[in-house]
Amino acid sequence: MTREPASDPAGALALLHRSADAVAAALADTEDWGLAGTRPGQYRSDLVADAAAHAVLDGAGVEVLSEESGLRPADGLHVSGVVVVVDPLDGSTNAHRGVPWFATSLCALDEDGPVAAVVHDLARGARFDAVRGGGARRDGNVIAPTGCERLDQAFVGLAGWPPRHLGWAQSRTLGAAALDLCAVAAGVLDAFVDCSVDAHGPWDYLGGLLVCREAGAAVADGFGRELVVLEHAARRTPVAAATQELLDALLAARRSFT
Repeated sequence: MTREPASDPAGALALLHRSADAVAAALADTEDWGLAGTRPGQYRSDLVADAAAHAVLDGAGVEVLSEESGLRPADGLHVSGVVVVVDPLDGSTNAHRGVPWFATSLCALDEDGPVAAVVHDLARGARFDAVRGGGARRDGNVIAPTGCERLDQAFVGLAGWPPRHLGWAQSRTLGAAALDLCAVAAGVLDAFVDCSVDAHGPWDYLGGLLVCREAGAAVADGFGRELVVLEHAARRTPVAAATQELLDALLAARRSFT
């Protein structure tokens, strides 16, 4: 089978899909979802998922930045200049406890930023994808946000917990930022706001960021910083909303506390 190079957007997307397929297959055969005993908060399922993702990505000519295994240089005959940022299992505590909200998130970046993304909802089997300039889809169907503009009417997903109510209509704390962001893109949530401080690495949000932006939702860091970063130690505070008006209101609310 001929495979398109990862430097091409379609080839990058195909590579991400193959990696997501491999993770899903590996986790389907996993029986031990408990703590690995390696570092705090790392589960055996994280390691299984990471190994499956690397089995596809290694040798494809891409650098890989993974939450679980750090930065791995490109290895292969044709180095593409593409970096794939991967969270093999976003929401691993949910997965361990049986909460059906966890995913594999992958985002390919070139010199101009995110170019392709895949977020696979492992509990329900749904798959989100996006290509820069090509829109966003769930299971092949085009998605779009709700169009909500007012904070007092918004149904908002949270990470962390604010010190006081910030004025939305309703909220939910779900536990997997990649899926939370895709829920904004697909019109399930009106918005998502990280009420913790710098708790999310780029693997948590870059896939969802591209899906959101290609669907027409607005995304920013809660403190005005660039979200596209490729350092393993980098942390950000992502906020997303169906419209720029709602995003502006959420950012103002988020900045009202530290």
